[in-house]
Amino acid sequence: MANAESDRSARLAVSATPLSPDELARMDAYWRAANYLSVGQIYLYDNPLLHEPLAPEHVKPRLLGHWGTTPGLNFVYVHLNRVIKRYDLDMIYVIGPGHGAPGIVANAYLEGTYSEVYPHIPRNAEGIRRLFRQFSFPGGVPSHVAPETPGSIHEGGELGYALAHAYGAAFDSPELLVCCVVGDGEAETGPLAASWHSNKFLNPVRDGAVLPILHLNGYKIATPTVLGRLSDEELSELFTGYGYTPYFVVGDAPEAAHQRMAGTLDTVIGEIRRIQREARTQGFRGRPAWPMIVLRTPKGWTGPKAVDGKPVEGTWRSHQVPLVDVRSRPEHLQILEAWMKSYRPEELFDANGTLIPELAELAPRGERRMGANPHANGGLLLRDLAMPDFRA
Repeated sequence: MANAESDRSARLAVSATPLSPDELARMDAYWRAANYLSVGQIYLYDNPLLHEPLAPEHVKPRLLGHWGTTPGLNFVYVHLNRVIKRYDLDMIYVIGPGHGAPGIVANAYLEGTYSEVYPHIPRNAEGIRRLFRQFSFPGGVPSHVAPETPGSIHEGGELGYALAHAYGAAFDSPELLVCCVVGDGEAETGPLAASWHSNKFLNPVRDGAVLPILHLNGYKIATPTVLGRLSDEELSELFTGYGYTPYFVVGDAPEAAHQRMAGTLDTVIGEIRRIQREARTQGFRGRPAWPMIVLRTPKGWTGPKAVDGKPVEGTWRSHQVPLVDVRSRPEHLQILEAWMKSYRPEELFDANGTLIPELAELAPRGERRMGANPHANGGLLLRDLAMPDFRA
């Protein structure tokens, strides 16, 4: 028994620094680009790259979106891009948190899928301006991940169904890996709480796999969340009891969090492949303990630390729109401009507003991009239902 436990511990070891300094710097820059585009979608009507001082007329008259969850979704996306390329994964991304569209649209745009589907939004400054203007605006796109968002199969807003949709996509798709982010507010719903048990129905011989990521940023609309109040030990016992092997990525320092997330993803991808390989070569021998990740990062990560003397980052105040009076209050306009400039867009986009090549190459190619994966774009992969003859 001791040898078996020793083997398992070795198998589950997480590398402390899997990213080289160059890879770390570029991934962090890509994350900054996604965050910048996300903030711009929520706030800006014009002046997309801040080539001139931000003025009230550059800001939308009505603001809607969800900043609080978005930096975490962007953080996961850039790390999934890395493992897709490293392991040649067939992967789609399901996000449960509501109003998370800014991040998913931003990443679909950065990887090039968005402009291919919507040529009127090119990969330049004018395209970014149009991307910003359309978000949550009359005649534009919703603040949820809508059906027209490339790579989406789940709205993220009708809370509770993310895991059910993720597992449904994995059934009978043996090569597909579905990463599903569950928000900790959503985790309190009945459908989601029950959906954790979908792992009991996943057959590693014939099905794909689901990698759930419980994103604990601690707060829902205006209060702390239930799971956010639990210790890592309690969460570990809970999800072990559900039949998972939980991993924890915790922190608010980006550099350390990037390294931890990269090492954890390398480990869990290895675990998923081992489970499938053993089942497909030796036959099904019992239900495996599939890996899942608990990601603890601040709500509204990298956003304003405080507004009007009240803490914002890491609190419920970052839930949707942390600055609501930007057009009428000069001090809020200054905070918004400083916030957006903190991502250093001049380092991310060239003079034409195009993502610089060394960052663009971080995205997968072709249908390996999550926004372009045929499994997540309706009508590309259809099979006739096995229906009996209705006349009989």
